[in-house]
Amino acid sequence: MLLRFGVRNFRSIRDTQELSLVASSLDDTAGGLIDCPAIGSCLLPAIVLYGANASGKTNVVRALRWMRQAVLQSQTRFDANAGVPRERFALAPSAETAETLCDLDFVLDSVRYHYGFTASDEAFTREWLYAFPSGRRQVLFEREGKHFEFGRHLRGRNRVIADLTRPNSLFLSAARQNDHEELSRISNFFRSFRAEPARPSATYENIDPRAVAFLQDLATGVVGFRRTKVDPAEDAVAFIQALFKLIAEQGALSESELNRAADAMRNKRYKLELAHSGQSGQQTFLGFDDESDGTQRLLLLLTPAFRALDEGALMVVDELDASLHTRACEALLALFALPKTNPKGAQLIATTHDTNLLRSRYLRRDQVWFTEKDANGATHLYPLTDFRTRKGDNLERGYLQGRYGAIPFSGLAADILASV
Repeated sequence: MLLRFGVRNFRSIRDTQELSLVASSLDDTAGGLIDCPAIGSCLLPAIVLYGANASGKTNVVRALRWMRQAVLQSQTRFDANAGVPRERFALAPSAETAETLCDLDFVLDSVRYHYGFTASDEAFTREWLYAFPSGRRQVLFEREGKHFEFGRHLRGRNRVIADLTRPNSLFLSAARQNDHEELSRISNFFRSFRAEPARPSATYENIDPRAVAFLQDLATGVVGFRRTKVDPAEDAVAFIQALFKLIAEQGALSESELNRAADAMRNKRYKLELAHSGQSGQQTFLGFDDESDGTQRLLLLLTPAFRALDEGALMVVDELDASLHTRACEALLALFALPKTNPKGAQLIATTHDTNLLRSRYLRRDQVWFTEKDANGATHLYPLTDFRTRKGDNLERGYLQGRYGAIPFSGLAADILASV
């Protein structure tokens, strides 16, 4: 379970910004809060981020995803000669040499952990991992450049793996690649993050039957589905195999990765069709591409959402409301807010422009966050709880009236809105 996430010098985020999923002491309904004995408090099942276009909402999500990528892939996928592929704040000369920071606190197996790193263009400059069993800090490892210090509680081939860690890869990533038992378990927290899949690949994935039932409940017309295996054309197979071989020769894929990719191409190609009930009562199957944008988006969101709920994992979604009706968004929020559907404490972080959700019974005031850019183009992230509000306030009206900031009021647009 995620407690907080911090980031600095990443895209539009210049100074350190933090997102917290620890519930406040508000007298809002306690429904859906996740009990967390490891910190003696409750966690929020969902966070929604509001803000004007280009205010930095997506960059908060991207930063979290980039941290995940660095942990899981820096040892195996980052070019050994290309430094760290970071995206620093571009509007201040000082940011060019300033380090990028990513750090977070999370709970795994009832123990709180704090993990983070800093990076320059050339290398990961610092990295650390602390555990807090019984609330007391234990240093598992600390890294300063090429120097590593290991705590007595971290067992394993620590020195050997440290020698294998490149300057532009994380020690946690190298430990994962080399089957370090304790640290592989820690890195699995990052692997468990769920996000909506890229659209093309989703048409061949295993579809969760609960997602189809959800679509049916929302009156999309979908009543079932089927997956039909499609044999790829021989010339396509030959072309892709040659492409994989070329990639492998460049060192971007290992032989085992190449074989897995080729097997996936040959054996896991499926065509997804969704069933609709016709006038005669018989089912008619339509291709995925024949469905509405909203139905497609819901299907892409719901399958990883149910996986996150099953695993008690974190799901990250950018633009939750894209192509979706307010009620559909609210229904997805309800999956995380209701203990019946979220017994394992899964969490959702989502950006949205749907202000109707601010009136939802599935959102507490401490679950609403905002992003706003200052005059220098830097993103600031802050919670609704920074403002004095009362239970039962019309948060949607207050937000649209500009009481909490994070709205596009300036220049001609402001004059037009003021005249309406």
